[in-house]
Amino acid sequence: MSNIDRTTFGHGTTTDEVLEGIDLTGKLALITGGSSGLGAETARALASKGAQVVITARNVDKGEEVAQSIRSATGNDNVEVMALELDSFAGIRAFAEQFLAKYDALDILINNAGVMASPFATTEDGFEMQFGTNHLGHFLLTGLLIPALVKAAPSRIVALSSAGHRTSPVVFEDINFEQRDYNKWASYGQSKTANILHVVELDRRLADSGVRAYAVHPGVIQTELSRHMEQEDWDMMQGRLDEGAFKIKTTPAGAATSTYAATAPELEGRGGVYLEDCHIAEINDDQTTSVGVQPYALDPEAAKQLWAVSEEMVGQTFSV
Repeated sequence: MSNIDRTTFGHGTTTDEVLEGIDLTGKLALITGGSSGLGAETARALASKGAQVVITARNVDKGEEVAQSIRSATGNDNVEVMALELDSFAGIRAFAEQFLAKYDALDILINNAGVMASPFATTEDGFEMQFGTNHLGHFLLTGLLIPALVKAAPSRIVALSSAGHRTSPVVFEDINFEQRDYNKWASYGQSKTANILHVVELDRRLADSGVRAYAVHPGVIQTELSRHMEQEDWDMMQGRLDEGAFKIKTTPAGAATSTYAATAPELEGRGGVYLEDCHIAEINDDQTTSVGVQPYALDPEAAKQLWAVSEEMVGQTFSV
């Protein structure tokens, strides 16, 4: 039994604190982008409590190094690496087929992988890279894995969003920046809003089947996600830090909110929400702050529209 007061969780709470007193033996977790940063720490934390963990990586050798370090640190040998590139629909379908051939039930899906503030590029299938990877890749993957999540119910889906969602709603008229100048932060914000709207619609569709969905803002952590940031971006970030708008987190604190969303008993019966600092965030449309969730990101009609648009983009419908 945990001695931690879970009502005190906040900015500095770590993964190990979130999981104190929780036993994940017999649970299977799949974490995209688990070969570094938040994904690797989330995998370690879940494995430390007995979960069987599958992490995905573009570079399987790098992923295997992380998996071996987790096995050594936790004494849990049930940590596996599978190759996945989220900017390829064919690759995602091949991965899902391989995963479902081995596992027919999935307790926890953490859509952790992503790109941030990247120069303009397109996915293998011709979609703007940040939206295509951060949202469409995970949309297709999640849709293909829904049968396994339903079989394992009660199960959970966690999508890593960001306070960056506050920079842009989903611009349905021009998702791929074909009519407007490309802006890497607007693109990132649009993709992170899409992550939240995806969760809203997933939860609406799947709650009655025992599958709940959550979006999380991990906080500001310096990981490989920031590899595309330029000096002017860091200068802007430093200014926000100096103003107190952002506070840097350690990696164990950064991974805590996704770990919390995946396991917290107090979230039972809740879903379709956005969490920050290990609690459900308040709706806040004040553009001068990074705290809270923009109302447009929780709009159920926008969530339904995004689902329909995403099905068209990936060329597949999901009857859930």
